[in-house]
Amino acid sequence: MFSSDHAPFRYEDPQGKKIGGEEVAFRHIPNGIPGLETRLPLLYSEGVLAGRITLQKFVELTATNPAKAYGMHPRKGTIAVGSDADLVVWDERDVTIDNRALHHAVDYTPYEGMPLKAWPGLTLSRGEVVWDGKGFTGQAGRGRFLPCGTPSLLPKRK
Repeated sequence: MFSSDHAPFRYEDPQGKKIGGEEVAFRHIPNGIPGLETRLPLLYSEGVLAGRITLQKFVELTATNPAKAYGMHPRKGTIAVGSDADLVVWDERDVTIDNRALHHAVDYTPYEGMPLKAWPGLTLSRGEVVWDGKGFTGQAGRGRFLPCGTPSLLPKRK
């Protein structure tokens, strides 16, 4: 699976990276970095398009294996009849990461200025467009709680 320690702490927040605006000892700095919105574009651009991983490996790392690990496969993590139709269509174009264009409430991104070769062009959630390449189009309250099932990622024991 592909994951990270997304930590949306602002620099100038009282509990942020520069606590109270002051430099502090490392042990007092919240761990992790913001990156929820940039994680998959980074992997697609630097992994798939740079030839480091296959498109199939990308899907395995970002969709199929997480769904299996949480016992949600085949409802999630695959394109099949009866599955939820959660899909991303990638727009392969030059993009430069700019914190002002991101949708998190964090005052920085460690990837500021990084050139990428793709960005999500269309996102479907349960078959409905929720990102049209320009903005969020989903409706508040349409989310659903899905309880975890029995993981199927690891081989069954005899």
